[in-house]
Order: sequence, then structure tokens, then C-alpha cells
Amino acid sequence: MNKFHLLIASILFCLWFFNGNSIAVTSQDGSESWGYVEVRPKARMFWWLYRSPSRAGGPNQSWPIILWLQGGPGASGVGIGNFEEIGPLDINEKPRNSTWLKKADLLFVDCPVGTGYSYVEDTKQLVKTDWEAAADVTTLLIEVFNGSMGLQKSPLYIVAESYGGKFAVTLGLLAQEAIEAGKLKLILGGVALGNTWISPEDFVISWGPLLKDVSRLDEKGLEQSKQSSSENSTEAWSWSV
Repeated sequence: MNKFHLLIASILFCLWFFNGNSIAVTSQDGSESWGYVEVRPKARMFWWLYRSPSRAGGPNQSWPIILWLQGGPGASGVGIGNFEEIGPLDINEKPRNSTWLKKADLLFVDCPVGTGYSYVEDTKQLVKTDWEAAADVTTLLIEVFNGSMGLQKSPLYIVAESYGGKFAVTLGLLAQEAIEAGKLKLILGGVALGNTWISPEDFVISWGPLLKDVSRLDEKGLEQSKQSSSENSTEAWSWSV
């Protein structure tokens, strides 16, 4: 049985026998773990952790951990970020030369619930805000990290792309609050945003100067771009208040 089929079988096992706050499965060699955390009643979030083969020292030594959050909202980090971007295997289960696993352990989470393998038993449990989504991931981190001395010694870096940047920022704030309150036992190393869509208004305003700098707009085009951005921002604001 290959890794993918083993994962599917394990997920089905988890779904069938799930009880309590969490359940996890670890590969025979200890290089991978995956499982579910009940972040709220009838709302369960799926995670998948890879341990780097380049890890210096033993499994309990400090080593960076990257928590990857996908965009969307609603895109699967376990599916897209893992198999299509930075994980050790591609979608054809072939080793990827450029995997980030060479530099850090990788933790993928399907966020928010309802994405990928994360699920709810009642649609009323689906989140409606970025803060609710971040609160669910914070609960997951508490469950996963508080039970592992090895993970607690390693700095966690929250990395996100596209809309995932909103989750990353809010999660960073909630995680730090939980750490200071003694509820979450981990070292927060930092937050990294790549191609994140966290402020559409600011991004649109920046496009004119950028296009001017790369010689795609002249002075007249730049002024038209600024005017259009300002008018559209004003109109959008009038609808939002």
C-alpha cells in the first residue's frame, strides 16, 4: 500500500473511530503524522505533519516548523500546498527536488473547516469570519503542540499565500495571546506572507506606480490610474459604511 492509499485508509479509520478532542496516526518510521482535532463541537480540522529528513540532531531537538495556510478562502493546504507547491511529493507521488522539507518540518492544515478533509457535521458550524477560522486553528495548535515536548522546542513559522494571509495574521495574533496566557505551549518564530490578498484597496492603489516603474505606463497613464483607483475606492467605501 503506497503512502496516499495509507493516508486515505487512516482518514477513514479516524472518521469511523473518532471520539474525544483529537486523534492522530504516525507512520512506522515516525517521519509523518496526521489526524483530526475537534476544534468545536461537530467541527473537526485535519492536519498533516512531515518531519524533515535534514533535521539536525534527534527528533526532540529544535528545528523550524512551517505551518502552511492556503488561500481561497476554501483551498486545501493538504492538497494544494502539499502536493502542488512545497511538500515532498508531487500529485503523481514523485519526489519533488524543491521541497521546503529540506529546510524545515512542514505542517499542513485544511482551513477553515469545510475545506479539504476538514469537515462539520452541521453547516451551522461553518465559520463566517477570518477571526473564527483563526480561533479554530489556534485550538488545533493547542491540541497538537501541548502534547509534544519535541514540537514545543521548535519555532513555528506561519506561512501563507493569497487569502491565507488574512488567516495567518489573525492566527499569529491569537496564537501569541494564547501563548502569553499559558494556554498554548509553542515558540512563535514569525509570520510570512507571500502574494497575500489582505487589503485589496491598498493593492489596487499600488498597481499604477508599479506599472510606471516597469515602463508599462507613462505619466498620463499613471495619473489616470491614480484617479480611477481613488474614485473606485471612494465608491466602495460608500457602499461599505
